[in-house]
Amino acid sequence: MARPAKASRLGAAVAMASLIALTACQTDDTYFIRPETVATEQTVEALTRNDPNAAMGAREHPHILETYGGQYRDPQVERLVARIAGALTAVSENPQQTFRITILNSPTINAFALPGGYLYVTRGLVALANDASELAAVLAHEMAHVTANHGIQRQQLEEAEAISNEVVSEVVPDNARVEQIAARGKLRLAAFSRQQELEADAIGIRTMAEAGYDPYAAARFLHAMSAYANYLANDLDSQPLDFLSSHPSTPRRIELAEEQARQYANVGATETGRDYYLNGINGMLYGSNPDEGYIRGRDFYHPGLRISFRVPPGFSMTDKANAVVATGPNDVAIRFDGVKANGKRDIESYIESGWVTGLVPDSVRPATVNGMPAATARAVAGEWAFDVTAIRDGNDIYRLLTAAPRGSTDLDGIAAALRDSFHKMTPDEMANLKPLRIRVVKVAPGDTMASVSAQMMGTDRKLALFRALNDLPAGATLSVGQEVKIVSQ
Repeated sequence: MARPAKASRLGAAVAMASLIALTACQTDDTYFIRPETVATEQTVEALTRNDPNAAMGAREHPHILETYGGQYRDPQVERLVARIAGALTAVSENPQQTFRITILNSPTINAFALPGGYLYVTRGLVALANDASELAAVLAHEMAHVTANHGIQRQQLEEAEAISNEVVSEVVPDNARVEQIAARGKLRLAAFSRQQELEADAIGIRTMAEAGYDPYAAARFLHAMSAYANYLANDLDSQPLDFLSSHPSTPRRIELAEEQARQYANVGATETGRDYYLNGINGMLYGSNPDEGYIRGRDFYHPGLRISFRVPPGFSMTDKANAVVATGPNDVAIRFDGVKANGKRDIESYIESGWVTGLVPDSVRPATVNGMPAATARAVAGEWAFDVTAIRDGNDIYRLLTAAPRGSTDLDGIAAALRDSFHKMTPDEMANLKPLRIRVVKVAPGDTMASVSAQMMGTDRKLALFRALNDLPAGATLSVGQEVKIVSQ
């Protein structure tokens, strides 16, 4: 029986990461928000100077920025988030709590909070939301984690669990028994986190309703995130079930969010804020950070380095923190990254210098890749075989790694095609390359789902991404004058 594609691709990616021994900013916050006021940085520092929770958040803040690509600066988007957050803080569970909200320069879909009022939302999540009430649901949920002291409670429980496990390991001689006790501890922590998430959902829905936003937006955006996850998975039947997940299963969470929303359905205004929200995100950056290169379908471009390559048909690329990774048919995976040459002139010696695990003896061969000196080699690690290509360009060394199951007949052809595609960007390629952005367009007479989605750029699955980005289910139609999001330059 064949392994599920998703699991096997993950195996290839993990094997790729284990093959190489990788060598290895703090900025100002976007907003400093307190009920009924947008405070200055000095005011916030004065308010939180003696708050140990704020100190904890401050310590972690630089690491968050480093992990998520720094802070996204866009005055139009910042004003939008400030408007929504200001309405929420006015009805906060804790009127004395100060919140610092940072938009992270990452295309991932994520939001989280640290003790002391440090709130984070990625620009990818901001782009996915379709109205102000949906982003309000996310921010209110994260604010609830802060006001309910969930971060502190979680830390205390983890510390107590660690002490308990240490004591158990000293008094229980049976290793299997110790592992069973530790596993039960993990389950308790997971259940604790799931309960926190549901509590934050309930508090957040109440808060957004009191702020005048549509309380059903929480359930609506949970559904939108689930649909987007399905788009990314490219397989509606391959959603993983992680029993130790810190979040409740999405269907049950949506059901509970709808139950909570019904309690506030007839209380006050229920604004969605779709018009001003779409206007606020019109033109915002979408996808990869331009400083880290561009993914355009099967092509990767890095204008700063002036290099480009193309993955074979059927491969899907993702821009990771330190590399570009692509996965394709038959469990094949590709990884691209770069290092400084640091005076090394012999590219063959570089491959043999110890960064490749499982290097096959005498497999290193000199090569030339579109005029650039290069070398190739083979490696074997566990059930995986690897083609290793290192390319020198000035003081930079670029590494193309292709992984496939041992015995695969795909490895040679894919690695060769990838290698042949690697080249220095032409002046025309440089001139025509611009960042992808969210563009809000109005549906015109005669427009269809197919014709509007055909304007999408950066993906060969235009209709699927258009539906996911606008939360349009199968069978949905467009109306003349309706505003929708597309991705283009």
